[in-house]
Amino acid sequence: MSKGFKQRLSYRLTRDTVLVAMALGLVLNVVQITLDYFSAKESMEKEIHALIDISNSPASQIAYNIDVRLAEELLDGLLRHPATIDARITDNDDETMAAASKSSPVSPYRWVSDLLFGSDRVFRQELQVPQLEDLPLGHLIVTIDTYHYGALFLQRAGYTLISGLLKSLILSAALLAIFYFVLTRPMLNVISALSQVRASSPEKVRLPIPANHREDEIGTMVGIINQHLETIDSSLAQLRHAESAMKNYSTHLEQEVEDRTREISEKNEALQRGNRALVKAKEDAVRRARARANFLASMSHEIRTPLNGVLGMLGLALEGELDPAQRNRMEIALNAGESLLGLLNDILDISKVEAGKLSLENIPFSVRHLIEECATLHAQQARRKHIHLITEVDPDLPEKFLGDPTRVRQVLNNLLSNAIKFTDEGSVRIRAAYSGGSLRIDVVDTGIGMSNEGLHRIFSPFSQADADTTRLYGGTGLGLTLCRQLVERMHGQILVDSREGSGTHFTVTLPLPIQQTDAEQELPKVDSRLKDVGIAMAIPADNPYRSAIEAQLRKWGIPIRGASRHPEGILLALAGAEDKETLEFAADWQGAGVILADSTGTLPPGKGHHQLLSLPLRRDELLRCLGRAAGLVSSQDQLAPATETTEPTVTEPALSILLVEDNQVNQLVASSLLKRLGHRTDHAENGLKAIQALEQNHYDLVLMDCQMPVMDGYEATQRIRQNPEWKHLPIIAVTANVMQGDREDCLASGMNDYITKPYKRDELRSVIERWRPSAPPEGSSR
Repeated sequence: MSKGFKQRLSYRLTRDTVLVAMALGLVLNVVQITLDYFSAKESMEKEIHALIDISNSPASQIAYNIDVRLAEELLDGLLRHPATIDARITDNDDETMAAASKSSPVSPYRWVSDLLFGSDRVFRQELQVPQLEDLPLGHLIVTIDTYHYGALFLQRAGYTLISGLLKSLILSAALLAIFYFVLTRPMLNVISALSQVRASSPEKVRLPIPANHREDEIGTMVGIINQHLETIDSSLAQLRHAESAMKNYSTHLEQEVEDRTREISEKNEALQRGNRALVKAKEDAVRRARARANFLASMSHEIRTPLNGVLGMLGLALEGELDPAQRNRMEIALNAGESLLGLLNDILDISKVEAGKLSLENIPFSVRHLIEECATLHAQQARRKHIHLITEVDPDLPEKFLGDPTRVRQVLNNLLSNAIKFTDEGSVRIRAAYSGGSLRIDVVDTGIGMSNEGLHRIFSPFSQADADTTRLYGGTGLGLTLCRQLVERMHGQILVDSREGSGTHFTVTLPLPIQQTDAEQELPKVDSRLKDVGIAMAIPADNPYRSAIEAQLRKWGIPIRGASRHPEGILLALAGAEDKETLEFAADWQGAGVILADSTGTLPPGKGHHQLLSLPLRRDELLRCLGRAAGLVSSQDQLAPATETTEPTVTEPALSILLVEDNQVNQLVASSLLKRLGHRTDHAENGLKAIQALEQNHYDLVLMDCQMPVMDGYEATQRIRQNPEWKHLPIIAVTANVMQGDREDCLASGMNDYITKPYKRDELRSVIERWRPSAPPEGSSR
């Protein structure tokens, strides 16, 4: 492989070197010529001044003696200088005494000289004799042609440039030869050796090292190339060996892949069969779940129906005149029946949650009132065991939340019931606070606690902490399971912390939104006079009830002082029927009023300025007691809370009610309750007889059972609504069905409202008052 002359490395190196050298030489020559230029100008000045200085003395004598002949001889002598073109002597009046001149030489390069030195120079020297220095004699004027000096300078500059160019050319030739023999030819030999390599086996070639280049860069480069060729040769040998092994492995791998593919196909078929079995099992589970739900709904109805009769008849019997022994037996039977009904409700609720049929309400309710109601409900149970039941509701707790109060009450009742049941001494505390968008309720007891093993199974159905707990305290183990499921359905969390012998702490967190209302209308109004009167606190500082009472009083801004330091305030003391000292102290109190906090339920009702505050604490009751004790509430207002739960007054007209019920016991129970509420009642055993009764008589309201022979309540209601005269007749569903969808089915069939068995007086009164006609109807109700 041959390269052109201009492509050779020696040429390129020589070219680059010579160009650099020529550029550098040119710069140096220019510097030298520049220095010579300034030197030539200086030499010209010195030479002319020397010529004038030599001629000054003779010229002065000639001017003094006014010798024209000698003057001409002197001037002719000056013209003999090659640069002088004009010389003259003038007197004081600038009159020429003598003059001599000659023409300037002509040359094609004169313009360069004139450009560098100028065309001519005029030198003027004053004439005087040493003896008469103050006597001016005239002037010697010499005109110089600069071409003489310019020509000499240009000649020297030309020699300098030409010699530099010749030196560069000679250097180029020398370098070209040196680079060729030292660099290019050895490289060409290496290239020639490489060009002879066979394409089939390039790794077999080895390059010769050029002579006289074994120790320099070329020899090192060739040696490194040979080493790489040896490495390539070795690598190719290993690659060929690996390729052979790869072919063998590929064959083995293909066989293994084929085997694995066959196995995967078999497993895939097995998996598909398993999936089909799972789908079938899921369908079977869904069918079983539906069948269980239907069974539970049916069993609920069948169990509740006789149970409703039992509870109703027991309730009616207790309202009659009984001796203490009979009343005690009746109450025991009623409590047992209610426990059985509660167990049935728990089982149904758990089944509804697991079947996804539990519906949740989203209505405004007061968590504070709900907690106070639950605490009041369990207060008697706690008093019988001589333990303290304490409510510590944050005074800043929002008044209204949106949620399902029934389910929250159910969770709280279960937790409170368990806490009281498993606590033999000490206290049970209920705390409630709101922060971070969540409501937190804590139930803390000082009971028997649980072991770590018990904590792991406490929320499992039909499980308790251990077998001893079941034997000692009883229970089914369904309550906490239901609590966990209800809390999770409300998107909350329930946690438990406990140690054996140190009590148990349940924490329920519910993300309930706040109902936006007018806070001033919702909060109870505190009379400013109470802030002036203040509280004389006589409850001991270590009493568990004091902190909750103090927190609420401080929230209202009512000052709290000790009883001994505030004799004019309202005395707030804790007492029982046997606490004679505290009762005597309260009887002698001369302050604004007295409030006795009773945690035992043994004190008689308060009157006038002496009021009774039943514990656990209820905020509204505390405010009423404060107002009564201070004399800020009238007697009618004092009696208002007590009369809220009395029977309806006789001012409300009695209603004519049609009771559609197939069970005779339930007919008797409902009729008795309605009679006690002051209403007239007729019976119908099924839906068909109910329609016949409506055709014969006028009724203000219909209580309709849903499950009846001949014609059920749904069909009967639909037929009743088809008659325009009965379009607005209130029809209330009364059924033992409590599964999800039962209420919706009743409303969809045309019923106005829905209550569940067993019959309860308060529930019956409420629903009747809600749908009572506003005026005596004529052909229609509402």
